[in-house]
Amino acid sequence: MDKQQRTSSIVSSSKRYEYDVFLSFRGEDTRKNFTSYLDKALNKEKIKTFIDDRLEKGDEISTTLIKTIENSRISIIIFSKNYTSSKWCLNELSKIMECKRVQEQIVMPVFYDIDPSHVRNQTESYKGAFEKHKEDSRCDQWKNDLTNIAGWDSRNR
Repeated sequence: MDKQQRTSSIVSSSKRYEYDVFLSFRGEDTRKNFTSYLDKALNKEKIKTFIDDRLEKGDEISTTLIKTIENSRISIIIFSKNYTSSKWCLNELSKIMECKRVQEQIVMPVFYDIDPSHVRNQTESYKGAFEKHKEDSRCDQWKNDLTNIAGWDSRNR
């Protein structure tokens, strides 16, 4: 399969999506390095991405962002050291995992400079982040969303 066929197979579908790929990431960890390079590479291949560089940040994700996740064929989640310190990221994660279950959205996790077992088992920086979120009623759901996740480990280049 050549490069054009791979690109076509990634973005083809019977449903029309607003975006081919939704990128979920912790800005302070990856925005100016891995995520920006990934976004440029995908766009170069004519894969339409959504990157949340123009949205107001807070603890809750907006209705617009929820619809954007729902209207994306693929979600790439870039797990990094501080991903779980952000309730915004965790809420994106939960919505992405819901879309995976309900509408069979393709989810592609990337572990950027973090051991995947730290993510799945919520150890190291993830343990500390969840300690800070323990009073939040969504905490158990967020932990559950991470438990069986597997993907690409950037440390194995």
